[in-house]
Amino acid sequence: MAKLLPAIDLEREERRITAFIKRVVAKSGARGVVVGLSGGVDSAVVFALCVRALGRDGVLAALLPSKHTPLSDTEDAARLADEWGVNRVSVAISPLVDALVSATRSDAAKLARANVQARIRMTILYYLANSRDLLVVGTGDRSEELLGFFTKFGDGGADFLPIAHLYKTQVRLMGKHLGISSDIVDKPASPQLWPGHTAEEELPAGYQKLDVVMHSLFDAGDSVPRAATEAAVSRTVVHRVLEMNRKSTHKRTLPPSLRPPGG
Repeated sequence: MAKLLPAIDLEREERRITAFIKRVVAKSGARGVVVGLSGGVDSAVVFALCVRALGRDGVLAALLPSKHTPLSDTEDAARLADEWGVNRVSVAISPLVDALVSATRSDAAKLARANVQARIRMTILYYLANSRDLLVVGTGDRSEELLGFFTKFGDGGADFLPIAHLYKTQVRLMGKHLGISSDIVDKPASPQLWPGHTAEEELPAGYQKLDVVMHSLFDAGDSVPRAATEAAVSRTVVHRVLEMNRKSTHKRTLPPSLRPPGG
C-alpha cells in the first residue's frame, strides 16, 4: 500500500503563500495580477490565494479556451470567477493558433500544435498584464515542474509561481481548504491540448503515487528501490520519473550561453 506525503499545515501554508504574493506584487509596483483560469485545480487554487492576498480588485481572471476545451471546464472557470466577485475576460485561442499554423505554411505535428497553444495563452496573459499594469502569476505545481510536464515559454513562463513548492496532491488539499468546489478540486488533470487529452495518458502513474515517488527521490534522497516501496509502484515507474526529470532539466534552467558567471 502506497504511503502518503507528509501532512502540511494548510492554515500556515495559506498565510505563507498569501504573504509571498503580497510581497512580490508590492515589490514590483504592479496593480495586481492576471491568472489564466482553466477550470482545473491548480489555476483555481492560485486564483483563490491571489484573491485572498490582493482582494478581488487586485485579480483579473483570463479564460483562454481552445476548440478542445470542454465546455464544462470553461463554465467551471467562469463560475469560480463570478463566485469570488472577480472581473474576467475570455479569449478564444483557436483562431490565433490556426492563423499561426497557416502563416507558417506547415502541417504542425500534434506536439508542436499543442505547445503553440500554451505559448499563445501566455502571450495573451502578458498582453493583458502589460496593458493593465499587472503581473502574470503562474499556476504550475511541484509535480509538473519536476516531471517537466509544462510547455517551455508557455505555461512555464510567468512572473512568479505561488504553488511551485506544492505537489499536486497537496494542491488538491489546499483547494478543499480554500472552499473551492469538489468538482474542480477532484477533477482529473487535463491539459486538453488535443481532443480528450489528459495528464495521466502521458505519465507513468497517477499523481497520488507519483507525488510519493518524487518526494522520496528528490526530498528524502531515497534510492530507487526505496521510492518504489514507498509509493507501491514498480521500479520501472521510478526510473521513468527519473528519466522525465532528467530530460526536462532544460525547462528548469536558463538557456545555455557563454556569459561569464554572474554576468
